[in-house]
Amino acid sequence: MPRVKIGPALPDRAKLDVEIARLRDLDMVELRSRWHTVFGRPPPAHLPRHLLFRSLAYRLQADRLGDLDWESQRLLDRSGSPEKAGQRALDLRRHTTALRPGTILGREWNGQMQQVAVLADGFAWNGKTYLSLSKVAFAITGTRWNGPKFFGLRDKPLKGSSP
Repeated sequence: MPRVKIGPALPDRAKLDVEIARLRDLDMVELRSRWHTVFGRPPPAHLPRHLLFRSLAYRLQADRLGDLDWESQRLLDRSGSPEKAGQRALDLRRHTTALRPGTILGREWNGQMQQVAVLADGFAWNGKTYLSLSKVAFAITGTRWNGPKFFGLRDKPLKGSSP
């Protein structure tokens, strides 16, 4: 009776682990050479050792075990550089934390004025407390919004905040 192959053989995880462990013992010249072999081009000159190692280890794992799915790759591609993503997070936090407790935010929605009170530990709207403005915007509209943008806090810098 012929043997039927049901699917691809599972990768030998132990061999992969040994190969990644060997990367740890390589010096910078050897890591850069290995990068060139794996990626087919020299590594960026500014990349420190730990990022060379991590990128190589990731690529070896992805090649043998499978890379990210298309949707995850697309999400990461849209996020831009880590520096820009970090700056956007800082800017958003700066705008949100610049709101002092007692401040009342107003937004007209479907012909009705919605007012939200800034609390020390969140935001109050319609008798309930929410941890974020985005949750308040969702409660008001029933759809996902960026809370600071919904309340007009992203359109222009707040007074007293630096750009």
